[in-house]
Amino acid sequence: MAAQISGISSTCSVASFKNQSPFDSLRSSTLSFSSNLNGNLSIKSLETRTSQKSSTICSAVLVEHNSEQMEVDTTLSPRVNSVKPSKTVAITDQATALVEAGVPVIRLAAGEPDFDTPAVIAQAGINAIREGYTRYTPNAGTLELRTAICKKLKEENGLSYTPDQIVVSNGAKQSILQAILAVCSPGDEVIVPAPFWVSYPEMARLADATPVILPATISENFLLDPKLLESKLTEKSRLLILCSPSNPTGSVYPKELLQEIARVVAKHPRLLVISDEIYEHIIYSPAVHTSFASLPGMWERTLTVNGFSKAFAMTGWRLGYIAGPKHFIAACNKIQSQSTSGASSISQKAAVAALGMGHAGGEAVSHMVKAFRERRDFLVSAFRELDGVKISEPQGAFYLFLDFSHYYGTEVDGFGLIKDSESLCRYLLEKGQVALVPGDAFGDDSCIRISYAASLSDLQTAADRIKKAILSLNTPSNI
Repeated sequence: MAAQISGISSTCSVASFKNQSPFDSLRSSTLSFSSNLNGNLSIKSLETRTSQKSSTICSAVLVEHNSEQMEVDTTLSPRVNSVKPSKTVAITDQATALVEAGVPVIRLAAGEPDFDTPAVIAQAGINAIREGYTRYTPNAGTLELRTAICKKLKEENGLSYTPDQIVVSNGAKQSILQAILAVCSPGDEVIVPAPFWVSYPEMARLADATPVILPATISENFLLDPKLLESKLTEKSRLLILCSPSNPTGSVYPKELLQEIARVVAKHPRLLVISDEIYEHIIYSPAVHTSFASLPGMWERTLTVNGFSKAFAMTGWRLGYIAGPKHFIAACNKIQSQSTSGASSISQKAAVAALGMGHAGGEAVSHMVKAFRERRDFLVSAFRELDGVKISEPQGAFYLFLDFSHYYGTEVDGFGLIKDSESLCRYLLEKGQVALVPGDAFGDDSCIRISYAASLSDLQTAADRIKKAILSLNTPSNI
């Protein structure tokens, strides 16, 4: 069936890679950090088009039907058009495409452990398949797994829940989205400290809520100032999202600071808290993880989110969970029942095995954390050798969030102006063949995020490439 696009002409064209080198696309504004959405549309061009008065990219399609032309309305929901594509996904896809084209790119963009899933977990999944445990589970998750989660939360986090206060989902991301949809009404405000995980503000928009960004600086180790929080709360404030250890900064909230934040929260009856604790086991002593719900008066208003992807290297198993007061959890369960239903039965059996590996994941997780710490120490030392780079040493997770703004304003022959975090990352991808994520995706354009979920040898090579590319610049201060 032939189809012809109408309504918008040149803006609907798809760029071609024919007769281009892999890096030609990086210089093109129509292809930078392509997310492979709808052909080769770029984030930049997509954002530009959706910001125009027209709420659609292409308003209609003419199709042949029974020898007659019929116009089909291709309008997209304003809710969808308000959401930005994920830059972490886009850059990861771009880097993968370059690798497949033969370019030796080192990929340090994705937030995914480079370790295999521990053998005992993998074997539990294999056994589940062999034993025929391949049917639907209860929507909220198996009783076996929810009971194991309750035990973990009690022993490791000092939190008391019953299985009907737990919902297991297809990843912690789904748990967070469902929580926001469950408690936010149109016009409510979701308080998001910056730097933030890229999806928090977009999830708020999907719920027709308004994200309110509260910046934290590198001099404060990217931790939220309770006084700033208090000054920004209104009668519309419905949710505060906290992430500790943090993606993208690796910062860990000390218990004393969380107690100050809790005192502010307690003054506002409508204000709930989502505590994203997905990185809780990837933490470097002397830092200590504190669950926000364990603080006085906070259990009743906190939704605790966790999962298995990061600490247990189970990203592809897609399993997370939320714990909280039954009233809110039942609402999350209702949303899930009308969307994905229960998570994979096989993954849930594997998760039970993961929670049986011992406190904080036992020796297997401890081994991974030791390797992450070694990598962190190497990178911190390596980048401290670069003039003008500001560093807040991460206390958890597996990211460095470095301030490279000293190098903004540099003109590069054959490339152009490095004016912000995105252009710097494009430069480092082309010149250094290292894929990183620009800080503007996380709400701080002065920084770039480096994932050290990669082998130490890869990180050593990547650090050398980045330093060489940076040192070749004539910065504004050197001109």
